[in-house]
Amino acid sequence: MPTTDPLLDVRPEIPRIRHDLIFTTFAALLPGTGFVLVNDHDPKPLYYQLAAENAGEFTWDALEEGPEVWRVRIGRVAAA
Repeated sequence: MPTTDPLLDVRPEIPRIRHDLIFTTFAALLPGTGFVLVNDHDPKPLYYQLAAENAGEFTWDALEEGPEVWRVRIGRVAAA
């Protein structure tokens, strides 16, 4: 599924700042928009953190699932 959403490639970043970058990017999203996260490992723990802190406010669409690259489109739910 092609996407025109901006990419957030966290692979070159040191691990301890990756989640901060991701959550800052998510917080800046307008309703109905999203970004594509590119990571070097399965971001499933991030999904659980988003679900715990932002239940019902985000979408999660796996675009590529390893083994070397994971790509996930993370979106902010559009206002009703």
